[in-house]
Amino acid sequence: MELQVLQESLSKALTICSRFTSSKIQLPVLANVLLKTQNNKLFLSATNLETSVAIKIGAKVLSEGDITVPARIITEVVSNLDPGQISFNVKKEIINIKTSSFESSITGLNSSDFPRVPIETGADSFKIPSDDFLKALSSILFAVSQDETRPVLTGVLIIIDKGNLTLVATDGFRLSQKKIGIQTIKEDKRFIIPKSVLVELSKIAASEDIVFSYRKTDNQLVLGLEDLTLSSRIIEGDFPDFERIIPKETKIRIHLDKGGFLRAVKLAGVFARDSANVVKISVSKGLLEIVAESSQSGRQKNQLEAKIEGDLKDSFTIAFNYRFVEDFLNAVKGEDIRLELSDANAPALFLDEKDSNFIHIIMPVRLQAE
Repeated sequence: MELQVLQESLSKALTICSRFTSSKIQLPVLANVLLKTQNNKLFLSATNLETSVAIKIGAKVLSEGDITVPARIITEVVSNLDPGQISFNVKKEIINIKTSSFESSITGLNSSDFPRVPIETGADSFKIPSDDFLKALSSILFAVSQDETRPVLTGVLIIIDKGNLTLVATDGFRLSQKKIGIQTIKEDKRFIIPKSVLVELSKIAASEDIVFSYRKTDNQLVLGLEDLTLSSRIIEGDFPDFERIIPKETKIRIHLDKGGFLRAVKLAGVFARDSANVVKISVSKGLLEIVAESSQSGRQKNQLEAKIEGDLKDSFTIAFNYRFVEDFLNAVKGEDIRLELSDANAPALFLDEKDSNFIHIIMPVRLQAE
């Protein structure tokens, strides 16, 4: 294999690929990047067997071939070279790198042991505008669980039906749901995809459409961008019946300015950090009172004006983990939000007034009777 390629293009591709490699001792080839030439293109692939990436970049191919190279070494070498043309020459399992002022040789591995990685999405696919999907991810990813003992909660549930794509994430204490309108497809789909591949997608995707292809027989989702293909295994298992916990009716609706509420929650957090992150929210006519107290640091009380609707006969107090409320406020796009409450121990709705396709739920903290 012999080719010439621009340092700028190769460095960017290698940096992405290196994030998909694995250091599993029993499979040393997974620490490598596959380099393969075809039709004056250089294809780079990497996988950790859970997720994979394939990238194609322009190259001047003098003779075709393939090799796998340690990702860390070649990425560090190429990223530190000057911009401009780099020449590669492969003989047996040695890749020689040369520029006008630099020469190096790196020992690689034969590509025959490298796992097969999808390089295109396939025929059964549909498109979503990148901007819409990335905005939806920012509304739900923070609610994904980090508890590996419940694998289905470490991913995002994707439901495709009736011209909508719905994303749902929950850690058992809060839940985010966001809907996006898409083209109607032949078959309804429902699957769970790991958070990690969606985080990578949010780093990589630009302004182009994202092509989705769900390969049920391979238990795999393939995501296509202009010159890049991501693939991921599907998480097996049953996602919780999240629709059951979404309140159908609420008694109290509170309309708030997001900025003022966020500042109040952050102030409460100064004291709540020492008391299991708990903040109390008391609702009375036209007023919201946020209280946090710590046996070590003291206490604070903050009052906010609010438009309150519904059946509020007496003052009403509910408690939340302030970090959950802060995460929602940082994720929401609009400037006006709405809280909908029914009971001090019932799930509470946190909504963006201008986005009817976004629902966030936080479970309250049960307070001991005083």
